[in-house]
Amino acid sequence: MRIKFTKMHGLGNDFVVIDNMAGDIKLTKEQIVFLCDRHMGVGADGVILVESSDQADTFMNYINSDGSVVEMCGNGIRCIAKFFQDNFDKNKKNFKIATRAGVKEINYLDDETYSVDMGKPVFTHVDFPDKPTEIEGMLFNFVSVGNPHAVAFVENLNDYDISVIGPKVENNSFFPNKINVHLVQEINKSEFKMKIWERGCGVTLASGTSSSAVYALARKYKNAEKEVTIHLPGGDLFLSENEKGEIIMRGPAVRVFSAMIEVK
Repeated sequence: MRIKFTKMHGLGNDFVVIDNMAGDIKLTKEQIVFLCDRHMGVGADGVILVESSDQADTFMNYINSDGSVVEMCGNGIRCIAKFFQDNFDKNKKNFKIATRAGVKEINYLDDETYSVDMGKPVFTHVDFPDKPTEIEGMLFNFVSVGNPHAVAFVENLNDYDISVIGPKVENNSFFPNKINVHLVQEINKSEFKMKIWERGCGVTLASGTSSSAVYALARKYKNAEKEVTIHLPGGDLFLSENEKGEIIMRGPAVRVFSAMIEVK
């Protein structure tokens, strides 16, 4: 079948976005892997099917590049807000987007960035230990922001290879549903930089949920400021907290191109 898609990214965290509001596109795991292949397909960290929702403007059906289903994607949800603007309502500035981690509110701002209410962080969850735990010789802290994250704070980020550490921690027996893995260096109380290993995807240039997880743990363990800049390989995301204790993430969303592709 021939599918129309749009290639989009948030700080280099890239997606194949497909309009499936009619609900007639059903992709197999093999087709997802093909679309995300950077040599044989379009190339992306994941595929997002934009689908209808009874409780929101749309439902973000996100699947990782290995075909595994994901609860939530912070960079992806900003891209879906832009996709909705570009294709359905160019004047829309406030969105409700349903995810497997609940309905998220997104606002389009005057500086052409998108802010996302990521909700409250959860520090006790069946997906990870209830206290900091040493794994692969490093002390990891845990939080869920719709999906599970393991974060280790290090003195010098350049001393560590996330492509080696990431898969070992992701697949550790501590984590029944695997886990996202991040290494973080504190620059000061309002700036942190990180390396990202996404569960089911691998090394990525940016991640909204990962940055939110780092923000939550930096606030809890590192006495971070209320407003924090997270420096990622693909650029910067801006994190803060509202009066309800919910994490607000702000960053860009970019449309790269649209095209048709034959999917077998």
